[in-house]
Amino acid sequence: MRFEHELRYDAGVDEVRAMLADPTFRERVCEAQRVSECTVTIDGVDETMTVTVDQKRPSDGVPGFAQKFVGDTIHIRQQEDWSGQRDARLEVSIPGKPGHLKGTITLRPDGDGTVQKVAGDLKVSIPLVGGKLEGLIGDLFGHALRAEQRVGTSWLAG
Repeated sequence: MRFEHELRYDAGVDEVRAMLADPTFRERVCEAQRVSECTVTIDGVDETMTVTVDQKRPSDGVPGFAQKFVGDTIHIRQQEDWSGQRDARLEVSIPGKPGHLKGTITLRPDGDGTVQKVAGDLKVSIPLVGGKLEGLIGDLFGHALRAEQRVGTSWLAG
């Protein structure tokens, strides 16, 4: 399943990139999503940077067909490998489960602001329910990105 989401900020690319490189920002995004556990690791902040956000969240509200797949807690690991100030490879995985999103993050100027585009392919390799689970995971990731944008908008406003 193809996944695409755009976030818009009223700040320049350098400011948005600096925000994404700040572990406190990443932790606040986890708090906004009400995750039960969150570990943020950021290595390097210049031309190359690796961001890993490892989180666990309750699976409350997950439909019954998916409960068998995820259990009581959903463990999600997001890794971004930035090559330069504007482009990253993205992988979101569910450790121990046959599902992942592989794609890219790009930051591009948009007038006086910045557009952050997240795009990739979402795949769950489980016969019969894989497509439904892809849709569910896509919805969860979209919700997480909307929370990131809310926190980011506030962060950049000071």
